[in-house]
Amino acid sequence: MALHLSMGEAHRRIAEYLARFSDAVSSQDGSALKSLIFVSSNSFYLLALADALNVFQDSSRLVNQTDKYSQLGEILIPYFRCLQSIRIGRFVDAYVAFEKAANAFLQEFRNWETGWAMEAMHTVALEIRVLAERADRELASSGKNPEKLQGAGSFLMKVFGALAGKGPKRVGALYVTCQLFKIYFKLGTVHLCRSVIRSIETARIFDFEEFPTRDKVTYMYYTGRLEVFNENFLAADQKLMYALMHCNPRSKDNIRMILKYLIPVKLSIGILPKMELLEKYNLPEYMDVVNALKRGDLRLLRGALRDYEDRFLRSGVYLVLEKLELQVYQRLVKKIYIIQKQKDPSKAHQVKLEVIVKALKWLEMDMDVDEVECIMAILIYKNLIKGYFAHKSKVVVLSKQDPFPRLNGKPVNS
Repeated sequence: MALHLSMGEAHRRIAEYLARFSDAVSSQDGSALKSLIFVSSNSFYLLALADALNVFQDSSRLVNQTDKYSQLGEILIPYFRCLQSIRIGRFVDAYVAFEKAANAFLQEFRNWETGWAMEAMHTVALEIRVLAERADRELASSGKNPEKLQGAGSFLMKVFGALAGKGPKRVGALYVTCQLFKIYFKLGTVHLCRSVIRSIETARIFDFEEFPTRDKVTYMYYTGRLEVFNENFLAADQKLMYALMHCNPRSKDNIRMILKYLIPVKLSIGILPKMELLEKYNLPEYMDVVNALKRGDLRLLRGALRDYEDRFLRSGVYLVLEKLELQVYQRLVKKIYIIQKQKDPSKAHQVKLEVIVKALKWLEMDMDVDEVECIMAILIYKNLIKGYFAHKSKVVVLSKQDPFPRLNGKPVNS
């Protein structure tokens, strides 16, 4: 700990760090440089350096007294202040210092012709987001306006601009895009994603297949979530399936995150997951939803939505799941039709509204004939049921050919 650290040992640690940082830059060793600025790694080396900085208070003199260090002083001096602040738990001060260091690093990065420092630039992008989140929690706890994450987003847009050129650095742009997505989703400003998405998907300088697989998976996960929010289920299915198929199969947590959004999408287009999948990836909130769709059990669906309401609302899929009611009604009418067909095949296609009302009452769903009539009209309009409604006799007359069309991977007609 810092309390037992001598001044001489503190000086030695700081001098050693400066030498390693300078050597990493001069030899263009991106991996070594990354490890020297990876604050959130909590590495023993950086913790020991922070202790040394809190003992030896004049580290800026060490930086400025040597030419090869002073050239990097605008990065190193605020970075040292950041480490000191983190060590004593002052995250707002740490963020302010890190942002200065990050801007200076970005300026140097622009001047370097090749992308040798890409790993380090990505680490800066990650760290500024993580530090901003911690700083905002500190601000909020003291009753102040949490604004640092917004500032981190502005910085990352500058980084994106530096990478969006025709040179070798462009392959690093998708990682920064994903960090921006994380900020925009956290702040609830997902509309800001659109301009970055346009740059990635329409700019001729980018070839999506050039990007690292890890970044493509994250990108497809977030853009897939955006499509879910916009209820573009076919596009959401395509993007989230890409993320799932290319995700590392050992990354169980990441697969679970993808499935949290992919399952509601699949349900919306008439594809039900197996229970084994839900059990394997610990997604119990979807079990009753799936069973409700299989059985035509409206009570079960509403119960699941009630029991897991907070979880579904946080994920942003509650309204998507709520709209599954129409499929549940379709399944209920189909079950009535199957029972009638076994009793009297000649009249199976005529389903009385009062029978549907009784079935719903058995499920403890209290609806009158007029409400059921309205629902049947919607089912016919949305092509979930083929047939017509005989208003006078209060009967749904089903088509004798394919009365219950399958969705076959397509969403319910709007």
